[in-house]
Amino acid sequence: MTIFEKIIAREIPGDILHEDNDCIAFRDIDPQAPIHVLIVPKKVIPRVGEAEISDQQTLGHLLLVAGKVASELGVNSSDEGFRIVINNGKNGCESVPHLHIHLLAGKQLKWPPG
Repeated sequence: MTIFEKIIAREIPGDILHEDNDCIAFRDIDPQAPIHVLIVPKKVIPRVGEAEISDQQTLGHLLLVAGKVASELGVNSSDEGFRIVINNGKNGCESVPHLHIHLLAGKQLKWPPG
């Protein structure tokens, strides 16, 4: 069981900002920006590279939730802005084998990201 599954099951605490039937969003415990939120599907999809056609609605929902959370945090505007990142595999710096979106904001982000 991944750390995300444990947060979803409330076996360990998380600073939850959003939850619905399909996903949960909570603050990252090791933030890489002033705002760093993880948006995680409740269905375990190991990584985006392993998503299937049947996951299409979930994948779209995660992006919409990212925008909603960004709005609630006051960064979903052209003056502020945010970045979403999905890591996949070792070279993509994937650390938890459960698909998740990183929402990063609250400072000027660099490009290229690294």
